[in-house]
Amino acid sequence: MASNNRILFHGPNGMVRYHAPEPTEEEKNYRPGIKTVTEAAREVEVIREADVVVVGGGPGGFAAAICAARTGAKTVLLERYGHLGGMSTGGLVNIVPNLTDIYGKRYIGGICQEFLDRMDSIGAAFRPAESEWGSTEPNVLKYYKDSSFHHFFVRKNAEGQETLLYTTIFDPEIGKNEMNRMVAEAGVKLYLHSWVTDVVMEENAVKGVIFQSKSGRRAVLGKVVIDCTGDGDLLPCAGAESNDNIGGDMRIKHLCFGFWVGGVEFRAFDKFTSQYPDEYMKLKNELHDSGLYVSFFRGMLKDQEDVAWFHPHFVAACQTDVDEMTRIDVAGRDKAVRTWELLREKAPGFEKSYIRLTAPQLGTTGGRRLVSEYDLTEPDLCRDEPFEDTIAIFPNNDRGPDSLRWSRVFVPLRSLIPQKTDGLMVACRAFGSDDEANNCFNLVPHCMCFGQAAGITAAIAARDGIRPRDVPYAEVRGKLLEGGAILP
Repeated sequence: MASNNRILFHGPNGMVRYHAPEPTEEEKNYRPGIKTVTEAAREVEVIREADVVVVGGGPGGFAAAICAARTGAKTVLLERYGHLGGMSTGGLVNIVPNLTDIYGKRYIGGICQEFLDRMDSIGAAFRPAESEWGSTEPNVLKYYKDSSFHHFFVRKNAEGQETLLYTTIFDPEIGKNEMNRMVAEAGVKLYLHSWVTDVVMEENAVKGVIFQSKSGRRAVLGKVVIDCTGDGDLLPCAGAESNDNIGGDMRIKHLCFGFWVGGVEFRAFDKFTSQYPDEYMKLKNELHDSGLYVSFFRGMLKDQEDVAWFHPHFVAACQTDVDEMTRIDVAGRDKAVRTWELLREKAPGFEKSYIRLTAPQLGTTGGRRLVSEYDLTEPDLCRDEPFEDTIAIFPNNDRGPDSLRWSRVFVPLRSLIPQKTDGLMVACRAFGSDDEANNCFNLVPHCMCFGQAAGITAAIAARDGIRPRDVPYAEVRGKLLEGGAILP
C-alpha cells in the first residue's frame, strides 16, 4: 500500500485524498530576495457607474446580482471566467445538498429553489420527489443507497432509521446557460472574462473596482460592492480584516481537480466487480499504489448514466498560493489521464471510455475568510434561538449526534459585513466564520442564500444612501420573504 505521506482515506465511501506535490528543488532554492518594482501612475477609464457591483459570478455572486437588480438597483456583475456558476459549474461541484433536515423539512428556498426548479423544468436536474423527503420506506431508499451518491441523500434519524434528504444534482453545462438567462432577465450588466484586481477607496469606504481584461484596465464605480470571489480576494485591497488559517485536516483544507469519464458500460463493470472481487481489489490496489484515483461517482443525470465523476481531493497548505495551485493542476491532470488509461486497459466496461470533461476551475473548498461584525462559530451550530437579524436557516445534517439535537443553524446578516470597512459586503464561502461553521456551511445552497441577502441589503443601502450595516433588518427580511426565502 502507498505510504501515509502520499495518500490517505477519508469520507463515508472510502474516498481518497492526496497530498499536494512538493515544490521542485529549483523552486525551493530560488530566492529572489526583497525586490520591488514601481508601477507608473495612470488614469483608468470608468466604463460604468452602478448602484451595486458584484465581483464573482459563482453561486453567491449569481444570486447577489439578480436579487440586487430585482430590488431596484442598477447592478454590474464581473466574472473572471467565460461562464457563471463558479465551483458549481466550472469546478464540477454540481451537487446541491442538505436542502431539508433529516426529517424532510425544507429550510432553503428563495433564489436557490428558483434556480433548481428552472433546471428541473428543462430536464437538467435530478432530485427526489417532494413526497419522498424524509421517507424511511426501504423501497424508496434502495435506489439512493445503491447509488454512489448515497451519502448526499441518506442519513439516520434519532430513532436510528435511515431517511431521505432533499438534495439536487444538476447539469453544470446547462446550468451555465440558465444562469445567464436569469441574470439577463433581471437586467444585470454582465462582464465575463474580467478579473478584478483592485478596489477604489474613498477614506474607509469602497467606491468601486478596477478590473483587467482583453480590453485593458478599466474601472466600475458603485455605491456598494459585494465580494463573491469565494476567497475574499477584495478584502486585502479594501483593508478589511480577514484570516486564512485552517486547522486540522478538514474538507475546507482541500483543493479538488474534478473530471468526468464518459462512455462507461457500467453493466459490464458491475459484472466484473461482483463476479471477480479479487481481481477488482487487485485493480484498486494498483491504482492506489500508483497514487492514482481509486473512487468515483456514477452520473445520475438523465441520459448520462454512462459517466463516471471523479472528485479527487488534494490537501493544500494554502489555497490562494499560485505556486501550489499550479502544481496541483499539473499533477491532477496527469493523474486523471493515467487513471483513465489504466481503467481503460484493465477495467471491463471502460474499454471505450474517454475523458469527457475536466473542470476549467481548480476546486477550492476554503480559504480567506472575513472578520465580520459577527463571525459564525461552532457554538452557534448548537443554538436554539434565531439571531435578531437571521437571513438564512441551514439544515444541520453533517455533525453526527449534534445534528439530531440541533437540526438547523441560523445565520445572521452581520456575518456578511466587515467590522470596519464600509461599502463592502461578502456573499460567498468567505463569510465571517470559524473552521467548523465554514466547513459545514460554505456549499452551493448556502452561498446562494448569502447572495440573496447581500444583494437585497446592498440595493437598499444604495437606494437610501446609507451603509449596509445601517440597513433596517425588517426591510431585508420582508424582501427575503417576498423572494421565497424561509426564515424563522
